[in-house]
Amino acid sequence: MTIVPTARQLAWQQDRFGLFLHFGVNTFNGEEWSDGTLDAATFDPSSCDASQWVETAAAAGAKYVVLTAKHHDGFCLWPTATTAYSVASSPWRDGKGDVVADLAEACRGAGLGLGLYLSPWDRNADCYDDPAAYDGFYLRQLTELCTRYGPLYELWFDGAGSEGRTYDWDAIMAVIDKHQPDAMVFNMGRPTIRWVGNEDGLAEDPCRYVTESTGISVYDDGRSALDTARYLPPECDVPIRANWFWQPDDLHTLKSRDQLLDIWYRSVGLGAGLLLNVPPDRRGLIDSADRARLLAFTDELARRLAEPRSCALTVADEGEAVARFAEPVRIDHVELREDLAAGQRVVHHEVFADGVPLVSGHTVGVRRVHTFEPRTVRELRIRLTGEGAALTELKGYEAR
Repeated sequence: MTIVPTARQLAWQQDRFGLFLHFGVNTFNGEEWSDGTLDAATFDPSSCDASQWVETAAAAGAKYVVLTAKHHDGFCLWPTATTAYSVASSPWRDGKGDVVADLAEACRGAGLGLGLYLSPWDRNADCYDDPAAYDGFYLRQLTELCTRYGPLYELWFDGAGSEGRTYDWDAIMAVIDKHQPDAMVFNMGRPTIRWVGNEDGLAEDPCRYVTESTGISVYDDGRSALDTARYLPPECDVPIRANWFWQPDDLHTLKSRDQLLDIWYRSVGLGAGLLLNVPPDRRGLIDSADRARLLAFTDELARRLAEPRSCALTVADEGEAVARFAEPVRIDHVELREDLAAGQRVVHHEVFADGVPLVSGHTVGVRRVHTFEPRTVRELRIRLTGEGAALTELKGYEAR
């Protein structure tokens, strides 16, 4: 029996692109993973402006953002009642600030989805070594986030540091089911989307949506078995620089426009989602160099895909479709889209241009983009392998 997606999963797959926002006490101390002992008083952004983050995301065409509300160090970006290790113990806004609230308001104003990352691993919590006590502590934090800030688009659970640890996922999912039933759940518990398996932003071909297990972290080759096979489209996470948190000395690692484009083709272009980390700096703003590079990448992508060549897509024989253009057109990109309402069915595809092999690959999924040397075509014939495989759309582009 084919496993089919929910309407919410299909909608998430259409959104495809979001920004990751790593921000916290690490930002002010030159750290990536701190041990929970950094002074909360070091968190003191001079010009923190969540609306600038959201404006940057919207300008880049992102549909959502995901904020590290609590990273592994345990520092909370909202004034939680569960611990003193939070913005309430910082000098920022005299201890009365709430980064999550600011971001939630900005997202509502711009129509972007709000995602929150809540690390299960907590290096500050005294109760962490007592699983039952920590489960209660974590549930209280999750409940605060699920009840204070309006609808959540995604809840992001990071397995790093939790290798070998078992949390009360039934209770965690009960909180989500009660307060945020429409939120996408990343990779742990009862997930609705999964980690792609690396932090390079790269999917594989085939990019399969149905799986019986999920990866845990880049530090553990093991996988977490699911109770049954599930439809879990992958999300590809990658930082725009070498580090996840903003660091003062890694500007030279800022990815080039062409590197970011290559990541897009090997994530979204293979049918996955892309979550690109563009972290706020110590002012609490997206760094101007990062913003400029992000927009150079997305502007170029928009230019390449701005003018699809129209064609009529018809079903030929079983397992074949034909796209006919009204006149010969010059193209160097082909985009295929699969009918996913009945599940992912294409396992292999070949595209022929006027009878000559052009490109081929395995899965199609929500969006498959092929690039090739420019050529003039009048007709494209697509051969599909997979029971019930069908396309909903084909587009050709000339990007060069």
